[in-house]
Amino acid sequence: MKLTQTAQISCINKQDRYNPYERITHVGGATPKQWKITQPQAIGLIESGEWRFFVSAGGKSVWVIVALSPYGNKYLKTEPDRDEPNNLLSLPECP
Repeated sequence: MKLTQTAQISCINKQDRYNPYERITHVGGATPKQWKITQPQAIGLIESGEWRFFVSAGGKSVWVIVALSPYGNKYLKTEPDRDEPNNLLSLPECP
């Protein structure tokens, strides 16, 4: 049985795009050490079941999931968000 790793996303890098589904390019964190991966890499890790990611929002942990845009593109968002990945987009920029 494969063991799933868990990591907190505490920063993002985004491009200057109006469409929220295309904005995030990288996600990162600092536990156990500084790390940063591309959004497609994070999507692959979630879909393979190797990793689960979460963000801290309003004092509680919220899972990051893979969603499908109206145009058929995969992107990351947090569970309580309706349609826009605001919890992720509000994180600070990764170094």
